[in-house]
Amino acid sequence: MQRLVVTLLAALDAFVAAAISVGAAVVPLALLWITAVSGAGPAALWQATAAVWQLGHGVPLSVTLPTEYLVQAGIDDTAATFTLSLAPLAFLAFTFFFAARSGSRAAQAGAWVTGVVSGVVVFAAASALIALTGAQPLASAALWQALLFPPLVYLAGALAGAIARAWSDGDDGLIDAVRSRTDALPGIWPEVPGLAVRGAVTALTALVGVSALAFAVAVIVRGTAIVTLAQQGGVDLIGAVMIELGQLVYLPTLIVWTMSYLAGPGFALGAGSTISPVGTHAGVVPGVPVLAALPPSGTVWLLALVLVVDFVRRMEEAMIATCAAYGVETARVPGRSGVWLRATPERPERKIGAIGIRVSRGVTMHGIALNCDVDMSWYDRFVPCGISDAGVIDFLLPRRERSYATLHAH
Repeated sequence: MQRLVVTLLAALDAFVAAAISVGAAVVPLALLWITAVSGAGPAALWQATAAVWQLGHGVPLSVTLPTEYLVQAGIDDTAATFTLSLAPLAFLAFTFFFAARSGSRAAQAGAWVTGVVSGVVVFAAASALIALTGAQPLASAALWQALLFPPLVYLAGALAGAIARAWSDGDDGLIDAVRSRTDALPGIWPEVPGLAVRGAVTALTALVGVSALAFAVAVIVRGTAIVTLAQQGGVDLIGAVMIELGQLVYLPTLIVWTMSYLAGPGFALGAGSTISPVGTHAGVVPGVPVLAALPPSGTVWLLALVLVVDFVRRMEEAMIATCAAYGVETARVPGRSGVWLRATPERPERKIGAIGIRVSRGVTMHGIALNCDVDMSWYDRFVPCGISDAGVIDFLLPRRERSYATLHAH
């Protein structure tokens, strides 16, 4: 009986997720259809909705512009057909997190496999219905991609939510079996999966937050250019509303672009384009106001910062590997440079290796300090590295502590 309830609730969740995301696409398009489009029937409205929904779930669209439009706009015939693959990630993010919520509820009820399968099947059925009834020559999608990609998004979210909940609360099944094997591992390995997931989530949250802040700063700095581009568009109220809604659904995409830009590789708006700290080669950019926030050229200082941070991480990795070769397990600490021994219930984090770097007039100077066998009493006379809530340790002390513990254990 419980599995039947979980099946029905998970199916309902998937149906609601599909309905809400379709509604988010159809409502503004219906407004546009009612007020500004003439000569198009309800079938055209549904086809446009299906295209937006599929693109929002990562399905590339092959766009073929009509001959009449090409003549009227003066566009060359060679540009009549192109592939649109730039997904508005707001749709994808909504489906993922809604599915994660459904998977978590199924795991809490003790039948996460049943819930995930039921939800994915219903969402796949909705995807098939949309693909088969919304097909059109203007913006067409490969049938296999239209059938496969949206359910994969839902599956990824449902699995993430279900596994996270089952790992936390137990499921009397596969996840508990895996956790039992993990808990039987020696040393700190039982804690590694949880620490890894928490670390990844923390790092991703920090990256998204920093990227969102950087994008907001870019919008403020380039605000005049954004307003000017919006004014030059000469659109009416309905057109302005549609552009604003389009920019909103692309907001997660813009934040991902900002993240990629800050990380160094940059991003591309289309074939042959690149926007990165090294330089901007955007080519022809659509007249969307928010795209005026794109940097007009490369940023040397940001590129230097990216390279310096990468260099520091490589030096840290070299020290961690050196310590590991001598049986001393070390790690990085988020928000602090250098190499550390992890905190224990008895002691805070303790720094074993420090890094110093200076960049001046194109010349770099750097050095590392790996404490090997030092008189630790000197560190009581000042605050090392200005960090008062952590300690300092040398290379040999962890080995002596283990030897002492082993001796007293016997």
